[in-house]
Amino acid sequence: MLPGVTRILYASDIRPGSRPAFRAAMSLCGHYKSHITFLHVVEPVSGHAERLVRSMMSDDPSLKALHDESLQHVQQQVVERVERFCREELDASEMLADGQLEARVEEGAPWKKILEVAEEMDATVIVMGVRHQNSLLGDTPTKVMHHCRRPILTVPL
Repeated sequence: MLPGVTRILYASDIRPGSRPAFRAAMSLCGHYKSHITFLHVVEPVSGHAERLVRSMMSDDPSLKALHDESLQHVQQQVVERVERFCREELDASEMLADGQLEARVEEGAPWKKILEVAEEMDATVIVMGVRHQNSLLGDTPTKVMHHCRRPILTVPL
């Protein structure tokens, strides 16, 4: 086991089949009585399209409001998903104390945001599920592992 795990960053794509990775993160959290941050990163559209959308949003405040509203909706979905997981999967002895779990939704390149949030919160360990699609671990986990200096627990999905 890892010594002194106090802050866990769990990065999720919230796709079906990701529960085993969250279960592993929650198990670590329970074992070490640590704080856990559930992070989902919303990937932006391509560079040109993103510049176009941002330009339009700066010209039309209602578009910015719509964008912000959609991010808040995703944030609420993540919170509901985490709460449902805790109700359905955790025993009473495994329930977390208030403030022990934080759910976040960020926007950007997933691997970069994972590293930024890990640095910001001084994560002791990063937990990620991996889907074996295009490479050995997948694009995001591979990039995180290549650029990260923190321990990473990968869970096959």
